[in-house]
Amino acid sequence: MGTGNSAKPTLFRRTALQTGAAAGLAAVGLAGCTNNRGTSTDEEPTPEPAHEEPFELIHWWTAGGEEDALEALLEGFLESTEYDETDLTENPAPGGAGSALNAAVQSRLVDDDPPSTFQIWPGESLRPFLDSEVFGDLEEIWDTEMESAYIESVTALARDGGTYVAVPINIHRLNNLFYNIEVVEDSGVDPHGIDDPVDLLEAFETVADAGYIPFAHQTQEAWPTVQLWETLFIGIAGPDAFHSLLEGDVESLEADISESLSLLERYSGSFSPDTSSITWEEANGQVIDGDAAFTHQGDWAAGHYRAIGLEYGSDWGHVAFPGTDDVYTMVLDSFVMPEPNPTPEMTAAFLSYCGTADAQERFNPPKGSIPPRTDVSTDAFPPFLEDQMQEFEASSAQPPTIAHGSGIEPSAKNELEEVFAVFLESWDVDETTDRILDTLDDE
Repeated sequence: MGTGNSAKPTLFRRTALQTGAAAGLAAVGLAGCTNNRGTSTDEEPTPEPAHEEPFELIHWWTAGGEEDALEALLEGFLESTEYDETDLTENPAPGGAGSALNAAVQSRLVDDDPPSTFQIWPGESLRPFLDSEVFGDLEEIWDTEMESAYIESVTALARDGGTYVAVPINIHRLNNLFYNIEVVEDSGVDPHGIDDPVDLLEAFETVADAGYIPFAHQTQEAWPTVQLWETLFIGIAGPDAFHSLLEGDVESLEADISESLSLLERYSGSFSPDTSSITWEEANGQVIDGDAAFTHQGDWAAGHYRAIGLEYGSDWGHVAFPGTDDVYTMVLDSFVMPEPNPTPEMTAAFLSYCGTADAQERFNPPKGSIPPRTDVSTDAFPPFLEDQMQEFEASSAQPPTIAHGSGIEPSAKNELEEVFAVFLESWDVDETTDRILDTLDDE
């Protein structure tokens, strides 16, 4: 994850994406784009791939530890193959929690000009592309050794009807509460003693009385509030109710939705004073700088702490968001094989490498995530990520997420973001409850 626009020099070539023409494509799908995966046709043969083209990777990792992680991954890939950096082109498409990338990719696919691969959340985010049959199957890449090394809940999100179509490379946790240790100690707050999401309100008041921002949060875009709401929902109603929510079985959930929205509205009084004009990185920066006590974010935020040299346990700390101790809400990144692929051999080599222990050992520590393989050495992982691995193992539920695309189809996700964009202006709990029910009801 990552939506920032700051970037440092990189070893690999980058080009600019033209995304303006793609604004409406997410809503209408990819009609006319198909690779006929699993079928053949004499009328429209698949074009021959342009082997002389450079391998092109589209991603949104342009800031902090995320950028470091991608560079480490690409360096490892080159070291493990006969390719060199002149064969690689990066196309960053940051912005909107993946919406800019999706628009760019869909535009390219409509124009029959697919990239070699691109970053995408597995699960329901794959649905429009799968429906349009623009992904190649990856059964040859997913050999027995690789499949047996992966966590089962992850492989389920990488398959379509039993066929592998994506290679996940990491697992982020969404239900985190990060904090500045000096600020909470000066305020007299113990994050480990907060057991319920409602109890966090009292901690906010104590922090505010001490002269700090209680909760660093941005509302410039809707997705951070969507992810905060779904975390509050789990904290109030539990993971089984959240599973029902994802399945569209919402008839019995109206009270839980309303309660979580009401609590979110109460939280809003403790948000950053500049909440409507800052990015999530800037909100995280308020915790880093000692201006704010808490922030809710995926553990890619920890990659930022590590990138600037902050020490876990002395500068910053972490607890599972109150009420979600035994839950590990998963946000995963993966890569796919668009077809017709401009660099099929190099793309296959890259996807195969992403599935290795070496790739995941290089990528995940700077990214602030844990590997989906179970045989990755923990030697390179800092104490925070070792703790996260232990908490993943101990978790009783590992649900996908709404805000980061794996849990619901993109059309519903986009509609829900629109619902929350309105909520951030009106804070009307009743109206928003009704709109969420309408959006997620499967009947």
